Formats: sequence, structure tokens, C-alpha cells
Amino acid sequence: MPDTPRPRRLPRLRQLLAPAVDNWLARGYLAVAAASLGFFLGAWYMGPDPGLAGAYPFIATMPFSILAFLVSVPAEHAPSAWLSPLIFAFGTALSGLINAVLLGRLTRGLRAPRRAT
Repeated sequence: MPDTPRPRRLPRLRQLLAPAVDNWLARGYLAVAAASLGFFLGAWYMGPDPGLAGAYPFIATMPFSILAFLVSVPAEHAPSAWLSPLIFAFGTALSGLINAVLLGRLTRGLRAPRRAT
């Protein structure tokens, strides 16, 4: 059986997501986003009334979390009530990761030495 080359998607994905963890600013942002998301999930599933716990991850991951909110709203009309917080949590985590990648790329771009032309 001939040895066929495997697709190299994992290194490309790793290269795409590397700016999210290669500097302290992006790591700190990921820690704040993860803590706010953990607080939301803990308040939703453990407490009697979550109140405004969803506002913390929503604000922490703001530009892209609007999409996560819009996607999770129609799920409230689904027969299972547990689906909506999980969709919101997944969308918020994804938007936090996207924001961390963009923040890491910005930091890397500002730190790069300028070339004299």
C-alpha cells in the first residue's frame, strides 16, 4: 500500500492560533475571558438565579460576542432549556479566542522592528 501524505491542517491551525498565546497581553485577555465565562456557567448551573452573570462574558468578548448572543437567542424556544447557555458559552469562548488572536497579532505587529526603506 503506498504511503499517502496526510493533510497538514493541524500545523496550519496551530500557526493561525499561535498569536493568542505567544505574548502576555493575549494570555491575560484569555484568562479574563475564561474567568468571566466560568463565572457565567457557574452562576447559571449552580445558583438559583444567575441574574446578569451573562453580561460579564458578553462585555469581555464584545465585538464578536454579539454574534454569539444572536445565535443563542432562538435556541430559547427549543424544547431543551439547557441548550441556550451552552450555545452562548461556546460562541463566547470562540469570540474570546478570535479576540485574543487579533490582540496577539496587534502586539506582535507593534513590537516588530521597523525596516528602513
